[in-house]
Amino acid sequence: MDHRSQVREFLTSRRAKITPQQAGLPAYGTRRVPGLRRAEVAQLAGVSVEYYSRLERGDLSGASDHVLDALGRALRLDDEERTHLEDLARTAGPGPRRRRRPAPRVRPTVQRMLDSMTDAPAIVKNGRGDVLAANALGRALYAPMIDAARGAVPNHARFIFLDPRSHRFWGDWDRAAGTTPARSGSHAERPDERPDTTTRPATRPGDAS
Repeated sequence: MDHRSQVREFLTSRRAKITPQQAGLPAYGTRRVPGLRRAEVAQLAGVSVEYYSRLERGDLSGASDHVLDALGRALRLDDEERTHLEDLARTAGPGPRRRRRPAPRVRPTVQRMLDSMTDAPAIVKNGRGDVLAANALGRALYAPMIDAARGAVPNHARFIFLDPRSHRFWGDWDRAAGTTPARSGSHAERPDERPDTTTRPATRPGDAS
């Protein structure tokens, strides 16, 4: 089996294992095949449908570490499967990829707990403001921030201070900016050293009274 076929088989088989209910997504329409649609995986990973379709066709060349991590979360890959995906990506490019420090992530039990919360948006973030995980409503609430990250780990400070769309997203931008450190790296801990795994309702700063 050639490399593209290996990638295609791996991604399609993992996509087929997850139901919309398990992913915290609404199920609609007639499904000809089991599992998630490509568009649903793209939504969960925070990438475009066109880009995910390219990946699933076997073209992992140029996929960043953040994109790979987002795919791992969207497809609920375990550690062994994540390593396999990273190995496939490493051999896809024109040269060897440097092994990276593991991206910040939450335990699968935390993600399952988030997904079970279907009546309110909820997120998990660390001290730097990186959004490490969310349920379906949380992803919907923070869709502008997730889309702006382009597959990277969404970060509150980066979105507030570097993306003009944040002015429309927050009802009171001045208040949101005033309570957010201008440098996401100003926190004492690295994001992968001390994640805040407390589940909390997600509200947009400045919208609450």
